[in-house]
Amino acid sequence: MTTPFPFTAVVGQDDLRLALLLNAVSPAVGGVLVRGEKGTAKSTAVRALAALLPAVPVVPGCRFSCDPASPDPGCPDGPHEAGGGAERPARMVELPVGASEDRLVGALDIERALSEGVKAFEPGLLADAHRGILYVDEVNLLHDHLVDLLLDAAAMGASYVEREGVSVRHAARFLLVGTMNPEEGELRPQLLDRFGLTVEVAASREPDQRVEVVRRRLAYDDDPAGFAARWAEEEAAVRARIVAARELLPSVRLGDGALRQIAATCAAFEVDGMRADIVMARTATALAAWAGRTDVLAEDVRQAALLALPHRRRRNPFDAPGLDEDKLDETLEEFGGSDDDDPDPDAGPDGPGGGGGGGGQPEPDDAPQGDGDTAARPEAGEDGQPQPSGAGEQSAARASEPFRTKVLSVPGIGEGAAGRRSRARTEHGRTTGARRPRGALTKLHLAATVQAAAPHQRARGRSGTGLVVRRDDLRQATREGREGNLVLFVVDASGSMAARQRMSAVKGAVLSLLLDAYQRRDKVGLVTFRGTGADVALPPTSSVDAAAARLETLPTGGRTPLAAGLLRAHDVLRVERLRDPARRPLVVLVTDGRATGGPEPVALAGRAARLFAADGVASVVVDCESGPVRLGLAGQLAGELGGTAVTLDELRADSIAGLVKDVRRRAA
Repeated sequence: MTTPFPFTAVVGQDDLRLALLLNAVSPAVGGVLVRGEKGTAKSTAVRALAALLPAVPVVPGCRFSCDPASPDPGCPDGPHEAGGGAERPARMVELPVGASEDRLVGALDIERALSEGVKAFEPGLLADAHRGILYVDEVNLLHDHLVDLLLDAAAMGASYVEREGVSVRHAARFLLVGTMNPEEGELRPQLLDRFGLTVEVAASREPDQRVEVVRRRLAYDDDPAGFAARWAEEEAAVRARIVAARELLPSVRLGDGALRQIAATCAAFEVDGMRADIVMARTATALAAWAGRTDVLAEDVRQAALLALPHRRRRNPFDAPGLDEDKLDETLEEFGGSDDDDPDPDAGPDGPGGGGGGGGQPEPDDAPQGDGDTAARPEAGEDGQPQPSGAGEQSAARASEPFRTKVLSVPGIGEGAAGRRSRARTEHGRTTGARRPRGALTKLHLAATVQAAAPHQRARGRSGTGLVVRRDDLRQATREGREGNLVLFVVDASGSMAARQRMSAVKGAVLSLLLDAYQRRDKVGLVTFRGTGADVALPPTSSVDAAAARLETLPTGGRTPLAAGLLRAHDVLRVERLRDPARRPLVVLVTDGRATGGPEPVALAGRAARLFAADGVASVVVDCESGPVRLGLAGQLAGELGGTAVTLDELRADSIAGLVKDVRRRAA
């Protein structure tokens, strides 16, 4: 067995360690979501925590880790008699991103259930994680229906498996920890809210601290057992402190003053619902127990707010989590209760993992730059007139206010990743038919199974009311739901688009479509063309907010190499088709249709467009041409692509509904 990296040897990351320890003290806090760039010890810290947890007493032979002192009366392996038992180390169970629903919640043997009436149940990862840690690396890449099952089990403390009238329930209480890199996409806001705490982690910018990280890592890699032995005393001290805090937790008093501060803080930051208040109360109580106190102080409320509120403050997908600490301090001071002393607002629990008031906030040097720099630039072209095709580079225009768009969907039925855009054959959705199972049976079509078995009952010697079912009779339900697509934006950033007002409207339209792509769980990519060529501003990714950031800083100017933009987009789709062949693409070309530069630019652009039509790629051309005299070039280009053209004004109107659905019908 591999020796884990010691928890107390992790350098820095005080907020991360504190959040994990608070959940170890009180799993009712609701788990931790760790957000941060790659290589910041997210996974290392989580794996190290398991070694600190106290041993778990279990009923011998129980696959569901029942506590011998109070066994679960509904345990599928029960009933168990109270008393006795054995101990085993606390488990850390990892949920792979590609896991199936059956692997997560367990699976019923449907064949035995139908033919013998036996509830033969094979436990899943939720059962393995009971009374331990369930760790999901890259939780933002996990399928939504798995995240829903996971969070429901974490909230209820039990897992339910129901198939065609056969149901199994077992206890599933665990410390839920998810890690994610925001560059690869965000979690839905309602899923973010289900995690009790969140922590932002980033690599230190201090050279001395970075040196210490490398030194410890190299020492661990050279001799894991020896390195762990050097930290054994510190590990034992933290382990004992966790046990002591757990024992103290029921005695901690959450006074009316602290409760009033919690309620006032949640109201001041306008968080939705009441979950934030409950999580803050539990976190503040755990902080007091961790500090060895029986009273919750204002400093506990402050630290609880910094851990529990940032991810609940997001109002749209492009908002970064965060909390105004000055506003927090003002609120706590205004509603300070008589139950609490006057604490140092920067104070926090000391000892291993004891964080101050950081709350996962980025350091000033790491803070993302806002719109101030863009707003400060002198704006050119305010007269709204287009720049000549040979104009030099203009400063980036700010996007206009985004608006709600109608659904753009790809024709036909796909088999891509689960999402909310186009029709697809999926594991979840409405039942449309049945087929023989290929591999393990996952979704039984009961009527089709009975229909297949019924003609053979006499030949099988049926004698009684039970139906004799064989493996060949089983039928898998086929279902239709929705998939996520690859939405590839191809944006003309040439001089003909450089009028400030026009480019602002174009960016607003693309930003609106990006918001729609976020809600529908799409991957997005961004190709821009201007001057003498085209660039892949953003390769296909699940991080829609990364595309929005690239769009915000997009400059304009130069000639219009339309053919180069189309060819670069075609190449991006070709490569992505090899990586993810099941995900169907939707190309959104934003241009006025002009093509300049090089020999025969218009003819070359037409030939490039016909490549998309030959491949059957769904496409929409957003026509950005303006002025009293319009050439209609974007409409001609849409015809070459086999797609549909829509103006910026029409993009805001209800008439956009069904545009992409009609692509192939109109082309035919």
